[in-house]
Amino acid sequence: MTSSRARTRLDLRARFPHGVASARQLEACGVPQRTTYHRCRPGGPWQRPLPGIIVLSSGHVTDDQVVMAALLLGGPDAVVSGMEACRRYGLRRGPAALRRAGPPPEVELILPHGRQVRGVGFVHVERTHRMPEPRLHGGFPLAPPERALLAVARRLHDYREIAELFSEAVQRGLTTVGALWTEMELGSRRGTANPRAVLREVSEGVRSAAELDAKKLLARAGLPPAVWNVEVFDARGRLLGVADCWFDDVALAWEIDSTEWHLSPADHDRTVRRAAAFGAAGAIVFPSKPGDVRRAGAAVIAQLRAAHAHAATRPRPALTIRPR
Repeated sequence: MTSSRARTRLDLRARFPHGVASARQLEACGVPQRTTYHRCRPGGPWQRPLPGIIVLSSGHVTDDQVVMAALLLGGPDAVVSGMEACRRYGLRRGPAALRRAGPPPEVELILPHGRQVRGVGFVHVERTHRMPEPRLHGGFPLAPPERALLAVARRLHDYREIAELFSEAVQRGLTTVGALWTEMELGSRRGTANPRAVLREVSEGVRSAAELDAKKLLARAGLPPAVWNVEVFDARGRLLGVADCWFDDVALAWEIDSTEWHLSPADHDRTVRRAAAFGAAGAIVFPSKPGDVRRAGAAVIAQLRAAHAHAATRPRPALTIRPR
């Protein structure tokens, strides 16, 4: 016959599917707090990762258990934001923490302003009068992407990481440039100088840190204006592809060509096919590696000027463009 203790374990597993509960919740289920904390002693069957929060096992703590522990500490209406929210939305470009393995080293929570909960351990707390409408993702309440993105960007110092973070979110349709601007204006201005500068570039079509480097380099080249990430069509109106950088006066595409800055090798393959389609339609394609743009800027400028001059010597093909 199943013992009373075994029945209790089964009941707790059913009641708390993530295997995480507060000491008060356990007490309400009939487990005295003295018993709870006794089981959390070294070598015991349970763990206490945060004050008053219990993991109902002694082994490896999972990502979900870490986040659930943080939410239980935060209390009702707590919302996950920052790096962990971005990671759960599937973002991987930018800060290395988005690509980490294992439980998050920090969980950032947004709490109602009057909630008297302080950050402790791996929990970072932001109290606000402007609580976001959470989005359930895998059963966890996450801040809207633009809120989570800016929470991360405010703490970054590398503009290239910010560019990758914003660009991936916009490319994947998680948010829009407009939504990011709105959130930036509504939130605190603390730490927004770099995110604002990067978002201005993203607003002008830049979609990666490599393209941002290229755009800064282009400002020194003394060439006619160019546009970024525009759709290019042939004389019949067929879409040839999206050019990283396009000089419409001479139908010249400047392609920042590297798998490092694409979402997958398949994306890079599409870049190669796109360049072939541009060339077949009469456009001049000038490829550059991101590393060359960063480390050999003078040489790239000279080559780009030569490519533009060469493109100007032939009749311009009947190609048209349209912003994305």
